[in-house]
Amino acid sequence: MTVEQIAEVRAQYLVDASSSSVPVGYKKTEAGIIPDDWIATTIGDVTAWLSGGTPSRERLDFWQGNIPWISGSTLKTLEISTSDQHLTFEGVNAGSKMAPLNSTLMLVRGSALHSEIRAGLVVERVCFNQDVKALIPKPDVLPKFLTIYILAMESELLKLVSSAGNSAGVLDTELVKKFKFLKPSISEQTAIANALSDVDALIQELEKLIAKKQAIKTATMQQLLTGRTRLPQFAHHPDGRKKGYKPSELGEIPEDWEVLVYGDVFTFLSTSTNSRADLSDSGDYGYIHYGDIHTKWNNKLDLSKSTIPRISSELVNSDFIENGDIIMADASEDYAGIGKSVEVINVHANKVVAGLHTFLLRDKSKVYVDGFRGYLHCIPAVKTTFDRLATGMKVYGISKNNLFVVPIPVPPREEQVSITSMLSEMDLEIQALDQRLNKTRQIKQGMMQELLTGKTRLVKPAEPA
Repeated sequence: MTVEQIAEVRAQYLVDASSSSVPVGYKKTEAGIIPDDWIATTIGDVTAWLSGGTPSRERLDFWQGNIPWISGSTLKTLEISTSDQHLTFEGVNAGSKMAPLNSTLMLVRGSALHSEIRAGLVVERVCFNQDVKALIPKPDVLPKFLTIYILAMESELLKLVSSAGNSAGVLDTELVKKFKFLKPSISEQTAIANALSDVDALIQELEKLIAKKQAIKTATMQQLLTGRTRLPQFAHHPDGRKKGYKPSELGEIPEDWEVLVYGDVFTFLSTSTNSRADLSDSGDYGYIHYGDIHTKWNNKLDLSKSTIPRISSELVNSDFIENGDIIMADASEDYAGIGKSVEVINVHANKVVAGLHTFLLRDKSKVYVDGFRGYLHCIPAVKTTFDRLATGMKVYGISKNNLFVVPIPVPPREEQVSITSMLSEMDLEIQALDQRLNKTRQIKQGMMQELLTGKTRLVKPAEPA
């Protein structure tokens, strides 16, 4: 099923059940207006429940089997078949429990419950721990439909989550059992499950394709940005001899590349010290938060396409960002984020400042071409230097003095242009796939709201008796 076909489902089958009056073929229940041939019941009424457990960790022989043991950390997919930990039959009998095939495993305790509901359909032999419950559907409930229904009700089920003493989320099982369950006929459950499974399959394929493209881009960056692989037009001297390599602070680099340091190339400008608490929708200036650098953008920040927070002009006294400037996050909760940078483009007439925990760097002599600067932190030897110079315990950071002396390679400008062009094309391709993935997820969300409430019917409604 394509995105276009999925988008047509709603228009093709929509029955307007949103008006104040009850439409023909529908009835009013405590759970809302539903089709006449549906039953409004509860999750507890259509399922039986089993609890899992964890055998002794001191018995290593219990943990050397081939039965996947499911915990909150491995309960992440629609279909459950494997795990990173395995038990023997003795281990299962000593403290865990086997999950019946076609049962739904549901996380009821764990930190993930503060932001998401985790549930999956058991399709292979697995056991599970005490933070997970197995819901066994009655014969008139399709197992996959039950799993999809629970996942679709995420926003409402999250309201039932409370906090335990160690900050773990707890989903009250008694409240879940009383939670509404709208039950169509088995044939309609099957049609709904199949339609939503088609969308899930498309989403998974897009995710795999994006991951593959990102892996190719990462490998390409590591080759081109280090000079280990040269584009053909830069690999040879005019007389045809292949160009060689020379030793440097960054390891071996092409003989016609230079090595400078951040302090030689960039002017360090002033940044704002305000936190998110000072931001407002009506602020005069754009404000780039270090957390957004970690999570929202890769290599480049296009201000013509990105929405950023705002801050009042009265609260800041720092330099404004110009096209080509680099904003670097100087702090991170893990080593992976140390030195993460974006190059800013399309500033136009906007007045934008860099925020707390950032460096604002300007290429004072235009050593690098536009677009290339945002990739500097991706060079393995540069990133290794960031990690070596970083300090901190729970949060890691790099100081301005340390950043001054971090070495960076400088290829010839023509080669910079070609490398930037190739990487930018890869970025655009990945961005297009990301947009398609987001659109498909939105379509799926809309389909779930329509199909699981009966507003959209995929089978002909049953004739009244």
